[in-house]
Amino acid sequence: MSRSLLRRLYTTAPQSPSPSPSPSASQIAAQFLSHAQSRPPHTQTHLLDGAQLHRLSATLSRTEFRSTPPNGTKIPPAWHLVYFTPAQLEEELGLDGTDTTYNAPHPFTRRMWAGGELEWVNAEGLEVGQTVKETTRLVEASAKTTRTGEEMIVVGVRKEFENERGVVLVDKRNWIFRPPITTPLAPVAPTNFVPISDAHHYRDYIQSPVTLFRFSALTFNAHKIHYNREWCREVEGHRDLVVHGPLNLVHMVDLWRDMNGRWPRRVTYRNTKPVYVGERYRILMDEERGAGTECRLVDDFGGLGMVGRVEG
Repeated sequence: MSRSLLRRLYTTAPQSPSPSPSPSASQIAAQFLSHAQSRPPHTQTHLLDGAQLHRLSATLSRTEFRSTPPNGTKIPPAWHLVYFTPAQLEEELGLDGTDTTYNAPHPFTRRMWAGGELEWVNAEGLEVGQTVKETTRLVEASAKTTRTGEEMIVVGVRKEFENERGVVLVDKRNWIFRPPITTPLAPVAPTNFVPISDAHHYRDYIQSPVTLFRFSALTFNAHKIHYNREWCREVEGHRDLVVHGPLNLVHMVDLWRDMNGRWPRRVTYRNTKPVYVGERYRILMDEERGAGTECRLVDDFGGLGMVGRVEG
């Protein structure tokens, strides 16, 4: 037998390296949290101008600020959301248009606003004309599994707003990040119409594309689910444009404020289901018990879109 044949018979052929297993959602979340917390918090300082309140009042169809309010005007609770907006360059945004400063890593790139908590540490609140510092820290990144077995990552940030009197407002926000949809989904059809039950207080809403556009502009929010119907229907499987979670938070707090004649001390809320442009929904509030009022948002099809609690 020739030496060349022996070499072919007994020499082990080089093996292709086995592909490394993809990291789990838990590993990705832990690495993301560790990396983010190793960096200093994100800070920005803004002068709170009255023009934003004037524009938001028009967007909400409220008559509080029919003209630009003067310095010293108190900023209504939750209306701070139109200040300290993101300022990434367009090419730095995510594929879905979202600001990526605290977005979870690939493949968890599909974002939804999940909920959070607002607490007014100083009863004086924020005022027009103040120079305010916002400090944002990442405080949570954890893996979760949906009822259908899909992995996702929940990301939480804590924002502190500080003026000359110290920290005035603490704003905790949570987002859910899911993997992208690789195959376009058919829009989810609504269930049968269900009459909305009444509560102690309630208010009906139907958001127009103009309202969504204006709120996106005020919050500098380029998330495509709020203005791009093609993206909503062909990529993310929504039946229409999605109403902003923060917009409904503002509506919920405004209703409580209108009903009680005062400003809240703490608000907790959780988004449970999207609500859509052009479709009626109702925000309901139970009678105040103790220091808190239970709130919920229900659409015309019986879907629960948001739950919350406001404490005075």
